Amino acid sequence: MKYLASHATLLDGGVRKDLVMRRETDAIDGPAVGAGHEISPAKSYLVVALCWFAIFAEGYDIGVLGAILPALSTDPDWNLTPLQLGAIGSYTVVGMLIGGIVIGTLSEIYGRKPLFLFCLTLFAACMLPSAFAPTPFWFGVSRFIAGLGLGGIIPIAAAMTIEYSPKARKSFNYGLMYSGYSVGILVAALCGRAFLADYGWRVIVLIGAAPLITVPLLWKLLPESVESLVSRGKQQQAREVAARMGVPMPVQQVTSKGKAGWKQVLAEIFSLHRAFETICFWVALFMGLLLVYGLAQWLPQIMRKNGYALGDSLMFLAVFSFSSAIGGIVLGSWADRFNVKTTVVLSYLMGGVGIAALAIKAPLLVNYLFVAIAGFGTISASLILTGFLAQRLDASVRSAGTGWALSFSRIGALSGPLLGGYIASLNIEPAWNFYVFAGVALLAALAVQLIPARPE
Repeated sequence: MKYLASHATLLDGGVRKDLVMRRETDAIDGPAVGAGHEISPAKSYLVVALCWFAIFAEGYDIGVLGAILPALSTDPDWNLTPLQLGAIGSYTVVGMLIGGIVIGTLSEIYGRKPLFLFCLTLFAACMLPSAFAPTPFWFGVSRFIAGLGLGGIIPIAAAMTIEYSPKARKSFNYGLMYSGYSVGILVAALCGRAFLADYGWRVIVLIGAAPLITVPLLWKLLPESVESLVSRGKQQQAREVAARMGVPMPVQQVTSKGKAGWKQVLAEIFSLHRAFETICFWVALFMGLLLVYGLAQWLPQIMRKNGYALGDSLMFLAVFSFSSAIGGIVLGSWADRFNVKTTVVLSYLMGGVGIAALAIKAPLLVNYLFVAIAGFGTISASLILTGFLAQRLDASVRSAGTGWALSFSRIGALSGPLLGGYIASLNIEPAWNFYVFAGVALLAALAVQLIPARPE
């Protein structure tokens, strides 16, 4: 008690310094909730399932542009060039870049749950004006606004999934949760194949607004983050949620005002002792998202230039997405069992081989296999890497730190569609698309390999 009192009364010119919440406070508030125990599988999977659904909706939103791109490229009313098509995809990514930084940080200050649901509502609602956009300009505006929500929801989902997962299953649960992203892209591709020719691209976009009806249910079922409540000084609410979910109370900092502020959050994210680690993570994620967004948008169009029919070209995107959905779960399991860094490095290398192999004019089924390897090794590696980053961050900035890293990587995502559009505008052999993207995969693998080891 004397130890606590001495720390609680430190003054600096009349301003109370930040306090460190320690387990010694249990002498006052009672035993730590859930101490020595981990969350039950059922409650863990509830959080994973709810985050999965939101990421699924995001995956559909992202994948829909690749699915409708062949129709947009031949729309007589808009008459878009390859570079304009690439720019349309980039509007979303610019919004995601801003959303990851702003919303990721706001979620640490005002709560992860409300910002999570705000993001889902925002990007799903924006599918309505996108579907009815009269001109490319208004389509781009709606995609930019949607991007704010799309960029904000991923770091929050990452933080929630890592927080509410048992230690031995964090990578697996993260891979399972993020498989929703690939399934969403897959569903977008299947909807494009089923409805695009008969109903046009606007119907495919309109389907993406359906998650709006689920927001009230998610508000009821999704718990607030205990980490977030503690960092904002809401100890009683944190204990109630921790008791309900069966998780221990975290040990982390709060300010004298009872909640984290911008300065505290940013100071932890950009601490000098983690500078090199941060650079490695950011570069790897930059390269990874360049691959994901570049291939997701341009793969059907590239395969059409290779001589495949529209339906077969869209199936390449479906196979790419489906294999990555499986890959995220498989790689997550391997990462928990073996070593996360090694798993991600080998995955990027394998993805690069699959991408380069697509330059070979092989039979259709063989190219489907190469696409599956590319999807398994690129999207899957990037999502496991994001989960690895979230695990390495302090609990008080898990969402914000992931948001900042992903926002930087959005520059890579922004570059992917533009790079694909630039290569398409050169009228060179389609094989060069695959050589360039395979080289990007190699750079991603190198950056991950350079991430310094940290004692467990």
